[in-house]
Amino acid sequence: MCVFVQKAAVDRVLSAFRSICGEDCVSLGEAVREQHGKDESVHKCRPPDVVVFPRCVEEVSSLAKVCHDHNLPIIPFGTGTGLEGGVGAVKGGVCFSLRNMEQILDLHQEDFDVTVEPGVTRKTLNAYLRDTGLWFPVDPGADASLCGMAATSASGTNAVRYGTMRENVMNLEVVLSNGTVIHTAGKGRRPRKTSAGYNLTNLFVGSEGTLGIITKTTLRLYGIPESMVSAVCSFPSVQAAVDSTVQILQAGVPVARIEFLDDVMIDACNKFSSLSYPVTPTLFLEFHGSERSLEEQVATAEEITQSNEGSDFQWAQDAETRNRLWKARHDAWYAAQALRPGCKAYSTDVCVPLSRLPQIIVETKKDLLESRLTGPIAGHVGDGNFHCLMVVDPNDPDELHRVHLFTERLAR
Repeated sequence: MCVFVQKAAVDRVLSAFRSICGEDCVSLGEAVREQHGKDESVHKCRPPDVVVFPRCVEEVSSLAKVCHDHNLPIIPFGTGTGLEGGVGAVKGGVCFSLRNMEQILDLHQEDFDVTVEPGVTRKTLNAYLRDTGLWFPVDPGADASLCGMAATSASGTNAVRYGTMRENVMNLEVVLSNGTVIHTAGKGRRPRKTSAGYNLTNLFVGSEGTLGIITKTTLRLYGIPESMVSAVCSFPSVQAAVDSTVQILQAGVPVARIEFLDDVMIDACNKFSSLSYPVTPTLFLEFHGSERSLEEQVATAEEITQSNEGSDFQWAQDAETRNRLWKARHDAWYAAQALRPGCKAYSTDVCVPLSRLPQIIVETKKDLLESRLTGPIAGHVGDGNFHCLMVVDPNDPDELHRVHLFTERLAR
């Protein structure tokens, strides 16, 4: 346990935890602690001192009060799919693993909203909604916890059409560090406006567990589109691909997804996912709507891409082909790592005005070459956001130093 807590106090704390949620829901086991001390990132495991598994908000509140009284750090844990090391217990403390809170509550089909607990993932929710004609579109790739997605203000490939978590969370139930339970928009409320009172909901969206533990989130839902069409298009340059993106958005085409992969990333995806796309800057696109509207969207997008020397336009309307295409995009993280077996991927995440995107990508690729680093690029190009996925040998101090200097320059 934390060095400043004496054994008698340790025993009292553990006894209090067990009285709240039961013997089986408190773990000191090394394997369990290590499982909860890391995510998918390059950062080394920083295990907590103890892991608790609350089953309801009342237990979360009571456990938080004990931690508050004994000045113990609290680390909320959802699915561990993060890429930034946010679950590492850098000062020890207590991990609140929320997987046992897995109920889907209060589905209001006519109002297009639903409330879920932290153990519910986005794929679980969409499977539950399948027969209702509704879906939740925010898709960061991983099958993440929806409350965790709220805590990290997750984005994803659909953000250009449907927004990020910030635009899709209507209310949150949050347990503060002292155990107080609050509802950011009022208990049981599902407002679509935030003009009355403080916008507390968006204070907690993106707070990454630093302001409280999210125990329920109320989400906007959408009607499942009548039809979906996906496409892949290759370009001779980054400039041509981004120019196409800007022009498609300016033309008012309601594109659902528009993703950019540079030549290094498309090569990695080809190898990892057994694809055969040209190894050049590439756009992945998707359109949602009625059959008639899709014909117009597709025709406009194809005309714009061709005017920017886009080629090898490949369309896919059947679900199996579309899913395979987007799985390849979502597997980019693992595809990048596979470029250098035994290495780890280190995520970067930057956003600039759309007009500046070609410049920063060109400068980034030049910096990578000069720094002798591997960093394939993929991005939610519709909003000027991209990830340079650094593939690094964690046992090479010189390479780690060069990566650190590079990411500093990239952010600046």
